Amino acid sequence: MSQRPDTDDYAAILLADSPLIDTRAPIEYAKGGLPNSVNLPLMSDDEREKVGTCYKQQGQQQAIELGHQLVSGELKRQRVEAWTDFARRHPEGYIYCFRGGLRSHTSRQWMRDAGVDYPLIKGGYKAVRRYLIDLIDRQAAEHPWLILSGRTGTGKTRVLDRIESCLDLEGLANHRGSSFGRRVQPQPTQIDFENALGVAMLKKLHQEQDLGPWMLEDESRLIGRLSLPLSLHEAMGQAPIVVLEEPMALRVEQVRSDYVEDLCAEYVEHYGEQAGFEAYADYMLQSLHRVRKRLGLERHEQIRTLMQQALDQHRQHRDISLHDQWIEAMLSKYYDPMYDYQLSKKQERVLFRGNQQQVIDWFADYRQQQG
Repeated sequence: MSQRPDTDDYAAILLADSPLIDTRAPIEYAKGGLPNSVNLPLMSDDEREKVGTCYKQQGQQQAIELGHQLVSGELKRQRVEAWTDFARRHPEGYIYCFRGGLRSHTSRQWMRDAGVDYPLIKGGYKAVRRYLIDLIDRQAAEHPWLILSGRTGTGKTRVLDRIESCLDLEGLANHRGSSFGRRVQPQPTQIDFENALGVAMLKKLHQEQDLGPWMLEDESRLIGRLSLPLSLHEAMGQAPIVVLEEPMALRVEQVRSDYVEDLCAEYVEHYGEQAGFEAYADYMLQSLHRVRKRLGLERHEQIRTLMQQALDQHRQHRDISLHDQWIEAMLSKYYDPMYDYQLSKKQERVLFRGNQQQVIDWFADYRQQQG
């Protein structure tokens, strides 16, 4: 394998989706890593803890010696083999630790001893993480934004799917943003979400040569359990708004597609047909229960009855038509009043109103004018 230099060109690494070896302990990696990285640690969590305790009590040299004692023999051979195997399969990749210090240098030296030279990321994970956070804050402050608003079910995500100059925050957060928005697969960690957002911004900057606005869906600070970076959320609160409007019948159809057909299919694929449907039904009823106070107890019971009837017919006859009743009730009695109240406080920021195709066409013209 030909030798490549160490690098601090973080943009190039992220734009190329470079394969990465993260040598931090599993407990560190679980909190967040870099995109396209795999955790092949130098030390286990227990080994790292022992070395850390030794460092505090006896100093650096004794801690280094203890580390070499703990990771030696067959254990060392296995870890070196994992690194070198990854390097041979991904010769364009890099290796890193937290600060680009002792752990990654030790790992790289052991790889060299095994005949494989693999470059480091200078500054390690901490430096790349700082680069991404600074990029988010800078773009939040400097880049023009346009917020796509609209009542639940109007198809905001469908609009974003059809335009290039946008960032899909809900896609990055793996959550639809509503009370029923959790997906079968878990959300990323907060750090992984922020890192993915920074990379998405970086790639968008690289793809587009103009400075035209990017569109974002109107979101609260939280998407599920994940928090938008404060700088971005504040910028969104000042940006112009486009309001997506669609008739109730189409909104019900789109909610049914997203939250009944597609979400149920996710559960079935993950858990199997019978267990998946039961898990889906339980999730929907629990989600409704969580908003019972805001609905009002009497209205909650009414909608719960409609939902239970729809789920029973869905289960027994594979007929999803009854879902339309509770969906329309939730839209008209719960989501619409909340949305209308929130939009009433932002009227001065509204630039345009229209259906999906009208918004797409308007945005293309608007961006060309602004770019």
